[in-house]
Amino acid sequence: MISAEYIAYRIGTSSLVLVCVSVLTFGMMYLTPGDPARAILYHQTGQQPSAEAVTAFREEHGFNEPFPVQYWNWITDIFRGDFGTSFRTNRPVATMIVDAIPATLELAIAAMVVALVVAIPTGVASAVYRGTWIDQASQLFALAGVSMPNFWLGYLLIIVFALHLGLFPVSGTGGLSYLVLPAIALGTGMAAIVTRLVRTSMLDVLDAEYVDTARSKGLTERIVIYKHALRNALIPVITVVGLQFGFVLSGAVVIEIVFQRPGLGMMLVDAIFARDFPVVQGVVLVISVLFIVTNLLVDLSYRVLDPRVELGGENA
Repeated sequence: MISAEYIAYRIGTSSLVLVCVSVLTFGMMYLTPGDPARAILYHQTGQQPSAEAVTAFREEHGFNEPFPVQYWNWITDIFRGDFGTSFRTNRPVATMIVDAIPATLELAIAAMVVALVVAIPTGVASAVYRGTWIDQASQLFALAGVSMPNFWLGYLLIIVFALHLGLFPVSGTGGLSYLVLPAIALGTGMAAIVTRLVRTSMLDVLDAEYVDTARSKGLTERIVIYKHALRNALIPVITVVGLQFGFVLSGAVVIEIVFQRPGLGMMLVDAIFARDFPVVQGVVLVISVLFIVTNLLVDLSYRVLDPRVELGGENA
């Protein structure tokens, strides 16, 4: 069992990281060139705002307050579930995020499913048949998957399977057919990384003494590989999968643009171009929270998978 002290330790460190992320997220508007108020009004009206309009906007949105005061007001509103109001649409940012996040999570989860379904059998086969053409083909796939930008693969899939073959729709959302190509485009890079990791981990495990002991008991090779070897080989894989979930979410920004899927990615890009800072801050903060929480859950899952794993803060 995981001790309460270690859980408290990990929650504390994750909370500290989240505070740092929130400060950087809120400070984004101060990193943009020029006056944020003037830039926002320019994107809203399409013309240079007057000094009176800028002054009124700064007063209305509290831009005249010192940075610590603005940050405190923003973060306290966040804890109450108020992410502010979009400068562009005048809609609550929290409502916009709630409307957009299901599509993004759907794409991220589908991409992870694609990656794991491809990577685990491929990595296992590559390790079991090391040095053969199966191993070489697996490593070639991993190299190609890591090398290809996901947006380029997305456009390639659209050209081949949507425009030429007509098997899947080009863009938008709907049934499962709308999800196949984006999930493959987003999941291929992760599948390549996980394939290489599964292969390396399986090679280490297959040479372990307990695997030889299992074989000496007369167990079939399938049981030895999938019941004894794979279970232990997946421990480092789960780490990478958990960490990759955050990168999958960030990659979904690009893939949603390519396939015109209305999710957090599309909303974030539109908000960046419109200088809609409340939306940008809200989306970045939500993605950061998902990334941090995922890492926390992955870290805590170690002890469940292998009680022999020593957790760093447990003895602190």
